[in-house]
Amino acid sequence: MNPFRSRASELFLLRRLKTPATFAGLSISRPLLLMAALALTAACSQEASSSAEQATQASGAAATALESPIDPGSVDQAMENRPSLEQLQKKLGLKVMTDAWSGDLDGMMKRRVIRVLTVYGLGRYFIDGAQEHGVAFESMKAFETALNKGLDTVEQVNMIFIPVSRDQLIPGLLEGRGDIIVAGMTITPERQELVDFSLPVSKPLKEILVTGPSAPGIQSVDDLSGQSIHVRESSSYYTSLMDLSRRLESKGKAAIDIQPISELLEDEDLLEMVSAGLLPWIVVDDYKAEIFKEVFAGLVVRNDLVVREGGQLAYAFRKDSPQFAAAVNEYVKGHKVGTLFGNILVNRYIRDFDWVDNALDTEDYGRFEDVVNIFKKYGEQYGMDYLLVAAQGYQESQLNQDARSKAGAIGIMQLLPATAADENVGIPDITTKDSNIHAGIRYLDFIRDRYFSDPEIDPVNQTLLAMASYNAGPNRIQSLRKKAAAQGLDPNKWFGNVEVVTAREVGREPVKYVANIYKYYITYRMTAMQVTARAEERKRQGVE
Repeated sequence: MNPFRSRASELFLLRRLKTPATFAGLSISRPLLLMAALALTAACSQEASSSAEQATQASGAAATALESPIDPGSVDQAMENRPSLEQLQKKLGLKVMTDAWSGDLDGMMKRRVIRVLTVYGLGRYFIDGAQEHGVAFESMKAFETALNKGLDTVEQVNMIFIPVSRDQLIPGLLEGRGDIIVAGMTITPERQELVDFSLPVSKPLKEILVTGPSAPGIQSVDDLSGQSIHVRESSSYYTSLMDLSRRLESKGKAAIDIQPISELLEDEDLLEMVSAGLLPWIVVDDYKAEIFKEVFAGLVVRNDLVVREGGQLAYAFRKDSPQFAAAVNEYVKGHKVGTLFGNILVNRYIRDFDWVDNALDTEDYGRFEDVVNIFKKYGEQYGMDYLLVAAQGYQESQLNQDARSKAGAIGIMQLLPATAADENVGIPDITTKDSNIHAGIRYLDFIRDRYFSDPEIDPVNQTLLAMASYNAGPNRIQSLRKKAAAQGLDPNKWFGNVEVVTAREVGREPVKYVANIYKYYITYRMTAMQVTARAEERKRQGVE
């Protein structure tokens, strides 16, 4: 397994930078952006046209569905001249990710979107090769499955994962940029003044001191008096250290010199800095200390030096959202640590997870680079966003050139040899990666130009409609556009328009096909920004 962001892979990718790119003001390595194009989720941010009454009924049905735990095996496994993310969303008419919104579960079901604020990191939410993984991902996908039980495709809600830095979790929630925080957040009185928490999802934890080779001798936490310690101000550790410092001062001792450190750095980054002697010590949850002492040889876990104990992790959501609170808490009862589902995730991503291998391995990256470069070459040749068509390649075959369908479709782009050999494509041999991707993009280009070149259709929707046609057939999609227009929908927009008619007339497959591709494309452009910012901060701090 090779996570998208691991302790070494970020810097590895940055070092391999050949041609710099910029995105939202950040300097981003092209390999990093390409890797961001290699993972899909199984849902999309789409606006529904159902009434508030229907949304309320759907939320009620979803709450009922939460009574039974979800089988973990059923969870869906699931920039030159490129428009900005905001421009793209507005062009498509998808305001669910660009506009601030606050509301309860009935509103989320009507919008068909629940935005999950999380933090990118191993075990919690990360990308291995081309797939999302982690406790946060699997937990929320199971929640999505429960909420959608018994609902039609066009009524189903979708979980969108939005990675941010830790100091943006609560502000993002309060400002309406997300609906739930799933990031290993500890319940504290200070946070409870701002947000509501779910029932605890973990057993009681201890916050302990972990020391490294540059640490002075220390016998008790009182010995931190007058010493410097670095901590993220947004963390529960900061509050714990402030409380300890005040206790020390009440005893007539010197306060702890508490130094803020970048919010872009995660606990594992700080532990690596301690192991390397860049920091003498830090405070972390005890289970993290036990994990990473196997990864970083210079760590000494001091279970005898407890700064706080009894803390528990939970999900956080906005106050005054009783429907959502009830649904989340009902879900937590059957899925927290101690339940079958919860214990499976703990074993998969904490207890049995190969942290050493995953933290250090960067070799798998090479097997993707040549494929994505092919997408880039032909994407540019035919005027298509190569990130979007790379996403389509993953949706078709998981980028596996050896893939073969029962119908005889071949390779990464799952083309029939007859289609590739047709004069409109003209590439009879599609047995190599290069020729297969070339044929797939040329066929997509043919569909787009033949059927969707009307200037009334913007370029992004031309591509989305062509992708739907790639799956369901261009003549069928053309017919469905006419039906959409007859029903008062926009025949030139896929999401929330032609998509709705397609779901009714054809079924789930083409709707989810396009949804998977687009949701991936959006979510991982966001992830690329956070990953790169974190990698640059690690480098600035001297973590090589």
